[in-house]
Amino acid sequence: MEIKKAIITAAGKNQRTLPLQTLVDRDGSAKTALCIIIEEVLQAGIDEIAIVISPGDQKAYETAAGTHAPRLTFVEQAQPLGYGHAVHCARPFAGGSPFLLLVGDHLYVSRTQKRCAQQLVEVAREQDCAVSAVQATHESKLPFYGAIGGRLVTNSQSLYEIDDVLEKPTPTEAEQRIIVPGLRAGHYLCFFGMHVLTPAVMEMLGSFVAQHQAGGVHLTTALAKLAQQERYLAYEVEGRRYDIGLKYGLLTAQLALALDGHDRDEVLTGIVELLALRGAK
Repeated sequence: MEIKKAIITAAGKNQRTLPLQTLVDRDGSAKTALCIIIEEVLQAGIDEIAIVISPGDQKAYETAAGTHAPRLTFVEQAQPLGYGHAVHCARPFAGGSPFLLLVGDHLYVSRTQKRCAQQLVEVAREQDCAVSAVQATHESKLPFYGAIGGRLVTNSQSLYEIDDVLEKPTPTEAEQRIIVPGLRAGHYLCFFGMHVLTPAVMEMLGSFVAQHQAGGVHLTTALAKLAQQERYLAYEVEGRRYDIGLKYGLLTAQLALALDGHDRDEVLTGIVELLALRGAK
């Protein structure tokens, strides 16, 4: 399966300004979150990128993208009808091809030489099916993420066959439906904000949009259906996601990037000095 296109969603009411924020990347350069996400995609070998935005946001995003702006296709979500609807707005761009999907309010730090998106894309190509990146997540964070239930693929330590998908489940729902053997107690495989999806997902979303479903169109509804119709895997990426939309999320992401970069020692020294000052009070 060839993945040549990527879609980044950034039209959510509480999400639209987050990709415009400036951080210092691993290389010590000041960049917007949008630029860092775009570079994540480019490192995965994909250079056709669409960004789903709210009407009127294109100029701000072009500015935030900097030198990457000419390679971007902008797609407007005219009405806030759910995350699945936002993804479906980019259906003409996807053009019936598999695509990499990312959210505009997550940043990633890999534990290997390969970026997180590159890891995911390579797995999807090898397995020739849809694959969602996941991360073992404590049950206290379940209100923020979709989660999957499944079982390890034979002879694998990081690939899972998906049986069920739930959107922001309660701990009770999670315990009843999405326990994954082998995870620590109180932990579940939650979405990483990154998927490689097949054209079937766009078809399902199109059906949901046509039905004008109350409460909006949710991607997890399509993913749950996908798990019943075709082979669909989850991959536990070697890295961490940082949701910059959470309280202190931008700060946490900045620290993670800095500690993974060239200025690690300088940053650690500054943190130690700050902690010492706080402890002296």
